[in-house]
Amino acid sequence: MKSHLNADLHCHSVFSDGTLMPEELALRAKANGVQLWALTDHDEVSGQSCASAAALAIGLDYLTGVEISVTFLGRTVHIVGLGFEADHPALCQGLQQTRCGRSRRALEMSDDLKRAGIAGAYEGALKYAGNLDLISRTHFARFMVETGVCQDTSEVFRKYLTPDKPGFVEHRWATIKDAVTWIREAGGVAVIAHPARYKFSANEEFALFSEFMGHGGLGVEVITGSHSHAEAVVYANLAMELGLAASCGSDFHSPTESRLDLGSLPGLPEKLTPVWTLLNDRILR
Repeated sequence: MKSHLNADLHCHSVFSDGTLMPEELALRAKANGVQLWALTDHDEVSGQSCASAAALAIGLDYLTGVEISVTFLGRTVHIVGLGFEADHPALCQGLQQTRCGRSRRALEMSDDLKRAGIAGAYEGALKYAGNLDLISRTHFARFMVETGVCQDTSEVFRKYLTPDKPGFVEHRWATIKDAVTWIREAGGVAVIAHPARYKFSANEEFALFSEFMGHGGLGVEVITGSHSHAEAVVYANLAMELGLAASCGSDFHSPTESRLDLGSLPGLPEKLTPVWTLLNDRILR
């Protein structure tokens, strides 16, 4: 596997908060020139068999993937796992525990939105959630667009469902140690997803990376749909400084909602070690 290629190692299907089936994503990735793909649904691996079968059927190399929600310094951080055994017991049990709190949080979010004058949000979000255990803010956002509260999901997240705005409810997820350990025990590599999104101070970010690496985390997303060019440069340099492998992914959810399409990312800088070079024996071909 060559070190620099069109890889997209972060996207979502209807098994979490995306709008397309894994088979549709595989076809879209292939049509857009993706050479190595991973489906990384939130806290869920039930789409992996469909995704891998669809990819192999069209000659698209595939890595298993997941995006695990963790709590760090009181905020939600995401850890992507790549190249693991999708049916590994410790991983599957850990993800099940992580999913358990989502429905309860969704009811609290709905109650808060009702106080802000938006009724029926739980039932409305439920229509968009293919998996009840994975009902999320994105499903609420789609309901709020459907009902005309906001024009698009970007407006929803500017006005609602984020800290200090109506509808936001914090949830205590797994720990970084939990997520990295589950991924490693299943034979995969752990990656910090879109680090610029967390808006940590320099000291907080140092603590995040230190804990992540201390538990065996090996990668960081450098090129991603939510990073600007300047942010990509920052994390490319940080990857070099810390000796972390670099990953890339569009974070694609929907043709009408996502900032970038599958396969549309610029390549990783040549000075970096791509994460897939650590996973050559785990790539499904």
